[in-house]
Amino acid sequence: MKRKIAKLALAALFLGGLADACLAAPPAPPKVAVTDLAYEERVREYFKMVTASEKSSLRASGRESERESDAGYSRRNSGSLSARSESQYASMEGTYSYIERGEMRKFTADVKGEMLKSGRYLVVQGKPFTDAKDTENLYDVIARIKKGMYPGADYVLFGSINSIEFRQETNPIDHTNTVSHTLSLELVGEFSLISTKNYQVTAAFSAMGTGQDVKLLSSRGGRVVLNRGKVVSEVSKSLGQDVARQIDEQFAGIYVSDGNSAGSERRSDDGNQGVVVFK
Repeated sequence: MKRKIAKLALAALFLGGLADACLAAPPAPPKVAVTDLAYEERVREYFKMVTASEKSSLRASGRESERESDAGYSRRNSGSLSARSESQYASMEGTYSYIERGEMRKFTADVKGEMLKSGRYLVVQGKPFTDAKDTENLYDVIARIKKGMYPGADYVLFGSINSIEFRQETNPIDHTNTVSHTLSLELVGEFSLISTKNYQVTAAFSAMGTGQDVKLLSSRGGRVVLNRGKVVSEVSKSLGQDVARQIDEQFAGIYVSDGNSAGSERRSDDGNQGVVVFK
């Protein structure tokens, strides 16, 4: 009887420990696919068209006759010639515009890197949008999800460019013989985090990336070369940090505090530990 009680106690202890281990196991991080940045812009192009044609014709005819009389033979010749020429010339010029859509294969590597650094997400690779004939569906994220372009992803972070602008400025510095040469880039994008299961928007925000390169040169002249690569790199890094910060702020809304539920521990701002559960 004592052995049986001991076995039951051990079994209860084992099951209790197993339950505690299950309760303490952290939830698996959500898998997020990050799309390349979509863009849409109106393109204007100048055109000039010239057409010219020329048509000509030439027609000739002749006639010869002989006649015998008492005085002898007589010969008569006659002929005609006609020519015609016609030419046409037309010129047309102006501008036409069209909407160009596509994906920019830049600026997302640092977004993925900042998300990975947080340790809260797994980043999975999605398929790029390559259908140049159907750019109308570039912004239809749900259709792209249904086509299986993001296999294994729980969420898709879709980004599109609102504004991207390079600036190059030259400014003399007061009371010196020095001139400041600046190359700067500013990129603003809109982002939406969309569930692949129910297509709900879990987070939505705009983010900005900025970068610049500054060179000082004497006003006496000289050659200045501004580092475009450095500017692009700074924009990419600052955009990634801004996106990761905002997605972290909003994505936390799908976590709920529940002291009686299984989850992983996360330290709050006041130093206390609470249990959070991923829905």
